[in-house]
Amino acid sequence: MQRVVARPAFTSYFFHNAQWRTQTRFSAKFHPAAPIAPTYKPLEALTAPRLLKVYTQLAKTRLTVLVVLSAMSSVALSPLPTTLPVLLSTAVGTALCSASANTLNQIQEVPFDAQMARTRARPLVRRAISPLHATGFAIATGIAGPALLWTMVNPTTACLGAANIALYAGAYTWMKRKSIANTWVGSVVGGLPPLMGWTACGGKLLPSADNPIQLFLPPFLTDGTAPPLDLSLIDNPLSPFTLFMLLYCWQFPHFNSLSYIVRDSYAQAGYRMLSVFNPPKNALVSLRHALLLVPVLSIAAPLSGLTTWMFALTSLGPNLICVRAAWRFWRKGGEKEARTVFQHSLWYLPVMLGLMMFHKQGMEWLEWFGVTKHEEEGKEKKPAAVTAN
Repeated sequence: MQRVVARPAFTSYFFHNAQWRTQTRFSAKFHPAAPIAPTYKPLEALTAPRLLKVYTQLAKTRLTVLVVLSAMSSVALSPLPTTLPVLLSTAVGTALCSASANTLNQIQEVPFDAQMARTRARPLVRRAISPLHATGFAIATGIAGPALLWTMVNPTTACLGAANIALYAGAYTWMKRKSIANTWVGSVVGGLPPLMGWTACGGKLLPSADNPIQLFLPPFLTDGTAPPLDLSLIDNPLSPFTLFMLLYCWQFPHFNSLSYIVRDSYAQAGYRMLSVFNPPKNALVSLRHALLLVPVLSIAAPLSGLTTWMFALTSLGPNLICVRAAWRFWRKGGEKEARTVFQHSLWYLPVMLGLMMFHKQGMEWLEWFGVTKHEEEGKEKKPAAVTAN
């Protein structure tokens, strides 16, 4: 005889919340000492250490550190002299501008961050800080950053810092829900910090009659008749353009691979990302810019005088590794390949900037460490340059 099990009524699945506030006979029998779980978690008081931690989360510390390092790398690669106060002011001012932009971004995206697992723990989402308090922090850093750069560095660097805030917190944040072109705008934002570092040393961004483009040809293409140049006086507009293109192109393999990994979260939150609407093209764009990095570093960097031509050879190895990973991501289009591209992008930028500093034009490391002595001024060898009309 088949046993018939009576199913509970559909309405029995719905109870009044008050039932959980009283201990039932069933819970008393099996869990006599079990406390009743609270229906909410009280917020912790904002002590000074917790407030400082919240500020660092609003500023997105890791992203801000990357922005500051890219600006400082440009300062290190510039042939123009600088001072310690200018160097420190540039670092602090750039960090304040980045903190303001990141905070304004989070203020606008609270309802969308709450829908994504990787952003649910942000301070504004979990209400660790009020929107008014966060807005005050964004305004304070947004004013202090450009003001510090204006007074201690120069107006050009301050304007670039203010433009970085406007582009990231304004155009880029707004376009994330409107157009897939937001990635290209975000890449421009990533390329501005090196320009800030270059102008902080007094460098010019555009060519002029007094500041023409200098082309440093390889030794085998010169006849040695061109007069030597004083590297400390060279302000080549092609140099900041090369640094901008390095950071601009690097953004695509880095971000496109990451956005593919978390594409489900972006789709759930309603962001218009290329990885959501067209994953094959997303991988193709990543490959295009990985390929573009090869001529940027192996041709434009030494041609501008930022590095020696030896850098064209030493940069090929890391470039080929990243190009191969981006090519496999485009051919197979899987998450495994996307993670490989993203992991390569993490070490690629610091390695390349380090190699550029090692191969900086005019830097004699053996002489700097005292291994060799400085050659006589009449016998000193300096690269020949050609002025582009």
